[in-house]
Amino acid sequence: MKTKSATRADDLRHILEQQILSGELAPGVRLDEQTLAVRHNVSRTPVREALRQLASSGLVDMRSRHTPTVASLTLPKLIQMFEVMAELEGLCARLATRRMTSPQRKRLQEIHDRLIVALDNDEPEAFYEINREFHELIYEASESEFLAEQTNQLRNRVGPYRRHVTYRPGRMVATIHEHQLVINAILSGDADGAARAMRDHVNLLGENLTDFIATLPPEVATPSKASQAG
Repeated sequence: MKTKSATRADDLRHILEQQILSGELAPGVRLDEQTLAVRHNVSRTPVREALRQLASSGLVDMRSRHTPTVASLTLPKLIQMFEVMAELEGLCARLATRRMTSPQRKRLQEIHDRLIVALDNDEPEAFYEINREFHELIYEASESEFLAEQTNQLRNRVGPYRRHVTYRPGRMVATIHEHQLVINAILSGDADGAARAMRDHVNLLGENLTDFIATLPPEVATPSKASQAG
């Protein structure tokens, strides 16, 4: 049975994780224990544990004698992570093609239809969240718990940066087209095609990479002077 402190730490970890993934807490922001304790009306013990958990998942940087900060990634490492994520998501799509159930196939199309509505209504925030559902369903349908965990964890690591991709001109339209290629391959039983379509969708290549870099604010791609949360 969890102690009250452990429960508070879990709750705070979830709150901070969502704030990091949504971009509310940007890369490089300082996470001062005392400030967080006061803001969330808890002692510093659950704050310290929550930050430790976030550090273990790569979302927070913790170094001896330094205030913890929201993890920042150098541009080369960010590109490498996208490359690895493309391979992992491609594998998820390959396995999902072979293992996806009929209800999951129906849900995949329903999610895609909702994406189209979000595009038509020009709702990038809703589009981003629905897009996440699309990918997570394919992780789930791979029927590989370990692969799904690793892919989702890496996706969370680059989440604050992926959000910038959604806001690029024409990106949402391109996503609809790329998702349709993935869906077509999955529904036709083409595992190789599904893996290839998903890799191409996730990876940053050619003009996509150039455009992605151009849209990143300076403090996102390179570590900068940290500002204190709160």
